[in-house]
Amino acid sequence: MGTHNYNLTEQFEFTGKAKTLSIVAIIVGALAIGYGFTAKELHERTFANLLLMAYYFACVCMSGAFFLAVQFVAQAGWSASILRVPQAMAKTLPIAVVILIAVMGAGLYTHNLYHHWNAPGLTDASSANYDKLIDGKSAFLNVPFFMARQVIFLGVYSIFAVLLAKLSTNEDLQGGLNSYRKSFKYSCVFLVIYGFTTPIFAFDTIMSLEAHWFSTMFGWYNFAAMWVSSLATIAIIIILLRKAGYMSWVNNSHLHNLGQFIFGFSIFWTYVWFAQFMLIYYANMPEETVYFYKRFDHYQFWFYLNLVLNFLAPVLLLMDRDNKRQENIMLTVCIIVLCGHWVDYYQMIMPGTVEEHHAFGIIEIGTAVGFVGLFTFTVLRALSKQPLIAKNHPFLQESLNHHL
Repeated sequence: MGTHNYNLTEQFEFTGKAKTLSIVAIIVGALAIGYGFTAKELHERTFANLLLMAYYFACVCMSGAFFLAVQFVAQAGWSASILRVPQAMAKTLPIAVVILIAVMGAGLYTHNLYHHWNAPGLTDASSANYDKLIDGKSAFLNVPFFMARQVIFLGVYSIFAVLLAKLSTNEDLQGGLNSYRKSFKYSCVFLVIYGFTTPIFAFDTIMSLEAHWFSTMFGWYNFAAMWVSSLATIAIIIILLRKAGYMSWVNNSHLHNLGQFIFGFSIFWTYVWFAQFMLIYYANMPEETVYFYKRFDHYQFWFYLNLVLNFLAPVLLLMDRDNKRQENIMLTVCIIVLCGHWVDYYQMIMPGTVEEHHAFGIIEIGTAVGFVGLFTFTVLRALSKQPLIAKNHPFLQESLNHHL
């Protein structure tokens, strides 16, 4: 293995253009959301977009913590030099959690969200709005229990995310293997909890928007989407940092690994998507096909665009080994994937909230820009708080000399 003289105290400075643009983006988002609440007929559409972006924000940060846990449990060496990026995402998770819970709470109590199971009279047998199916699910789908699950699940994810980031900081200060061993132990616990609860989290947050319909594959479909989105985000941040002169120790082999993950899990996402679609299409049962009927009838463009952006683009562009090792191609693919999963969440959320009254305009673009700005500001701010490399990670030398 070669020897390199890397600056292991290198620290990112969150100043200048990046900081200014992120603040401008947050202001644009706030103005777009404010515009959405100026007219009563736009309230539900605004809430739907807030839910979309708050969920997206939380999922990417959750999966940043998941990335850390997977690396510790696998005792992976290749990733030791890039862990500061997913750690910054993990540190941001509590902010994302507060926003998501606030959006869901406001939506629930104003009946602009989850009206399929939270509208008045649905569980009252004497009401004209009585719905026997919703009444049968009311023990699970009721506001107190729903919000309690969200607070508990997201709270636990946040605790583990912050804990894993803190242990890495302690490792820098104290050295030795004590922090790494604790990270391994806590990661094992976190992965078990995360694996069992993220499908329920997806059922609650997204699937219950159309409470008559259900799919046992929906949770894993969402898991695949949030995992690929997080991998793409990590790759984008690393590539942009490299272009700005930071993280010189990251080489094309690290990008190759990230590209392999994005390529493989894009195929996995497509597999779960197709398996869910095929089983529903083949069975042709009205209570199941209603989900896709809505999307064929009013969201056909988004339905097919979803497959193009999230399957065809990453598979065709990342199939070649060399493409995974080129910054600009990887950056392009990752941006396509992030836009693609916005489309994915859009066609998951809108038919159950605004139904056929969907649109694409100031509210959608502005809300997305605002949350991108908020994510950029919070993550880069967290990233600037400590050196860009975990200098006492036991597998650091393996990562610094990583070549495929």
